[in-house]
Amino acid sequence: MKQKKTTLTMTRQKINIITLGCSKNLVDSEVLMGQLRDHYNIIHDSDEKSDVAIINTCGFIHDAKEESVDTILRAVESKKAGDLKKVFVMGCLSQRYKKDLQEEIDLVDGFFGVNQLPEILETLHVDYKKELVGERKLTTPAHYAYLKISEGCDRTCSFCAIPLIRCKHKSKTREDIIAEVRYLASKGVKELLLIAQDLTYYGIDIYHKRELSDLVQRISEVEGIEWIRMHYVYPHAFPEELLKVMAKNPKIANYVDIPLQHISNRILRSMNRRIDSEGTISLIEKIKTEVPDVAIRTTLIVGYPGETEEEFQELMDFVKKYRFDRLGVFTYSAEEHTQAYLLEDDIPEDVKQERADRLMMLQQEISFELNKEKEGKIFKTIIDRREGGHYIGRTEFDSPEVDNEVLIPVDGNNLKVGEFYDITITKADFFDLYGQPK
Repeated sequence: MKQKKTTLTMTRQKINIITLGCSKNLVDSEVLMGQLRDHYNIIHDSDEKSDVAIINTCGFIHDAKEESVDTILRAVESKKAGDLKKVFVMGCLSQRYKKDLQEEIDLVDGFFGVNQLPEILETLHVDYKKELVGERKLTTPAHYAYLKISEGCDRTCSFCAIPLIRCKHKSKTREDIIAEVRYLASKGVKELLLIAQDLTYYGIDIYHKRELSDLVQRISEVEGIEWIRMHYVYPHAFPEELLKVMAKNPKIANYVDIPLQHISNRILRSMNRRIDSEGTISLIEKIKTEVPDVAIRTTLIVGYPGETEEEFQELMDFVKKYRFDRLGVFTYSAEEHTQAYLLEDDIPEDVKQERADRLMMLQQEISFELNKEKEGKIFKTIIDRREGGHYIGRTEFDSPEVDNEVLIPVDGNNLKVGEFYDITITKADFFDLYGQPK
């Protein structure tokens, strides 16, 4: 009698990669997933049960650090309960506080910094493949993706710990970026969101001059790419030739994310921003003149050490006058080893929050007024998703996750996610628009 053959089926381990913090962290997670996907069953930010958790942490400000630590502790508890076999930690918090974390949370199986992708892969018994550089497992909808063009930062802002975590500025080569853009376009990506700690520094380290304008022009020439959006353009030494490119090239969205942080000269000096109130105002006016339809997103910090009520009111008056399309507000967080950490953090937390609330109330009014001006006008809109009874889209003046959305009723319309449509705005509220296809 012949013996039956038996076949052993090896089930791949499942790895859940949990991403905290900014879009730059998200790209790092996507790159890691791209390297792992032929070896493991990869899920992202999932509630599914997994064998391994890799937590990509943020260490930027107090609240982000707290969220990262809480996430690590929850994963460790799952390991104790037998629901996870291994827990690994990577990213900014791990880079900045590795020794402390190792001492305090000993059940984590490994801590890795921001530039230790090969080491993570080695721990997971996967060879790092250079030929996969630029390839990623996208976590965003298929029609848009973040494009990180450089790493690190050479700025010395007194409040910011990023240079301590991400180290010196390092640009990717034009060739590597264009290869990545072509790969993303081949996967159906139509909109690219350019990110870096400071886009304006691109090229200085390898080409010895600022090359952002040339880069975005080259990216726009890749077939399939229809929108290019720029985040984190530093105000000091802003490359003004970029405005001419934006004004002429329809593929470059009339959108600039330019973190100004404050307008008081005393505070700007203490922040080491290398630009004063007059220079800031001159730049904003030049941007609005050169690109009349531009949407400007900015971020501001309130409660910086020594900020007086008069200096805060100066900031309020500045926002009231220049009516930013998009505005985010942070309360000051004293970060270890930064220059500002040596200053007395003398603004009470309730005062910081009250100032942030006042500023956001003002911005809410401005946003409502600017949105009302869009009623009756037609805007090219990309559809991000269908949700309930609406298609959810965005104009070129809106970035995913953080800006306004356009809500279009499903009834009577047959729209496709990832496609562009001309949408007439029929109604506006504080942070959303409502419309119908033209």
